[in-house]
Amino acid sequence: MAVDRNMQEEAIDWSVRTSDPAFADWDAFTQWLEASPDHAEAYDSVMAAVADAAEGLRAVPEAVNDGAQERATAAARRRWFAPAIAACLVGFLALGVWQFQTPGGTYRTAPGEMRTIRLDDGSQVALAGDSRIEIVGERSARLEAGRALFTVVHDSDNPFVVEVADRTLLDAGTIFDVNLSLASVDVAVSEGLVIYDPAEQRVRVEPGEALRFSKSSDDYVLSQVPVDQVGEWTSGRLTFRGAPLEKVAVDLRRASGIDYVVARNSASHQVSGSIMVSALRESPAELGPLLGVRVSREGGSWVLTAP
Repeated sequence: MAVDRNMQEEAIDWSVRTSDPAFADWDAFTQWLEASPDHAEAYDSVMAAVADAAEGLRAVPEAVNDGAQERATAAARRRWFAPAIAACLVGFLALGVWQFQTPGGTYRTAPGEMRTIRLDDGSQVALAGDSRIEIVGERSARLEAGRALFTVVHDSDNPFVVEVADRTLLDAGTIFDVNLSLASVDVAVSEGLVIYDPAEQRVRVEPGEALRFSKSSDDYVLSQVPVDQVGEWTSGRLTFRGAPLEKVAVDLRRASGIDYVVARNSASHQVSGSIMVSALRESPAELGPLLGVRVSREGGSWVLTAP
């Protein structure tokens, strides 16, 4: 399912309105649902995301009353229940974190957004901002753009398969990160084992290892990576070690939603550092001293220039 931020906001609006006992515009709601198959899935996903919170809000102790008082109490509950659901939904949207459970479909995120997809077998996929992935059944996925962290339930008889940039990653039960860039793909493992290109090269990537392979050739490089840095972007931190400034800008744009771009002739400049994304949302220029680059504003973009 392809759900953009505008669709999420529309789904939230309809969820709040239809939760109100006074809601009567069912024809308009039906027209919105029928306008796209994604609308119904977005609406259902929003309602599922706050199901636990809503259940808690409904769990009000009941008193022994006569019929009239019970009816009055129920009406009062309905009056505050819709605004309470609205608060929960707005909170989820503000965090930019969404959870979906479905057997398959295509998922997209906007820059600065993160989404968690729960698969039927218990595996999970955390999708970074500005990313797109297709879930193909219970044990297969195709990362088409961006970045994803896979937490896979072990099944020796049915390994999890990830297709990315026309290559295959085979996993038997592990946690690993896949980052698709312009010219290459990075795979880092924190638990278990991933096999890159199992049909031909059969490269083992073990915990604490990272593999970078070229999208245009069979070349690849294995290196070491601190296990605690694998997937740390899901908690709002990005760490770079000798990374080209062009790649840094892409990762930051995905994570923060801020339009970082690289100045001409600065794309290959390498930088290192560890950054909390939340600080950049408050002050995008703070990136400069953290990475040792110049940051200037040009229109709606923030330009990164090598010193």
